[in-house]
Amino acid sequence: MKKSELKKMLKPLIKECIREVVFEEGALSGLISEVVKGTSSLSLQQPPIQESKKELIVEQQEREERLKAKIKETKKKMLDAIGNENYNGVNLFEGTQPLRKGGSSGPPGAASPLESYAPNDAGVDISSIFSSRWKNLV
Repeated sequence: MKKSELKKMLKPLIKECIREVVFEEGALSGLISEVVKGTSSLSLQQPPIQESKKELIVEQQEREERLKAKIKETKKKMLDAIGNENYNGVNLFEGTQPLRKGGSSGPPGAASPLESYAPNDAGVDISSIFSSRWKNLV
C-alpha cells in the first residue's frame, strides 16, 4: 500500500475520531469552561495587587521614619557618651548625614572611587581654573 492511499484512508477516520472526542465527549466545553474560570480569577486578583502596592509604599515610608529616628537616637547617645560639657555644649553631629555604605574589608581596588561620597555632594568647584590667568599660562 502506498503512502498516499494510506493517507486517504486514515484521514477521514482521524477527523471523525477528533470530532467525536471534541463534541460528543465534551472536551471542547471543558476547555472553554477552564478558560472562563482562568480569566475570571485573573480579574479578581488585580485590585489586591494595587492595594499591596499602596501598602508597600506605606511600609517603606514607615521604615524610613524608623531609620531616621534610630539615627537621631544614636547621635544623642554618642553625644551623651562623650559628654556635652567637654565641647561646651556644641553638637558635634549637627548637619551630618550617615554614610551610604561603610568601609569594606576587601581589596582596595574593588570599590568604586566615588562610593563613599553622597550622591548630593557638590564636590570641588573648579570653575576658577579656566579664568583669564589660565589662558596666559597655556
